[in-house]
Amino acid sequence: MEKEYSIYLGSNKIGTTRLEKADAPMGVVFGELRFDEKEWNYDFIKSYCNDNDIELADDYPEDKLIATRTIDSLVIRNEQGIEIKGVGNQISGMDSEGFEISIEGIAYPFYEEEFPHHVKAYNEMFKE
Repeated sequence: MEKEYSIYLGSNKIGTTRLEKADAPMGVVFGELRFDEKEWNYDFIKSYCNDNDIELADDYPEDKLIATRTIDSLVIRNEQGIEIKGVGNQISGMDSEGFEISIEGIAYPFYEEEFPHHVKAYNEMFKE
């Protein structure tokens, strides 16, 4: 069974993710962001970023598409409450297709301990 990770913005839990995708050699995980409230969408993310001086990588209001740079107050915790820390994170997506959360630069050996299935899947690609 896949682990479920809780996502917090400051002290508020905003949703969950399974961090089901990865780039293991780069220490990256990402996955679908499932918001707890339907009001948490493009407008919510954009407003939060504007209010907190968070740089946007992309913003297309006509499509309700957005991608953030790192949000320092964004915290992802595993089921034991341990924070999954990397050198950066990002939320990207659009209202009509959903949003994704990513964490880059997670250090080894923590990455391998927390995401052994991603490391195994990567290593399997090179077996003959």
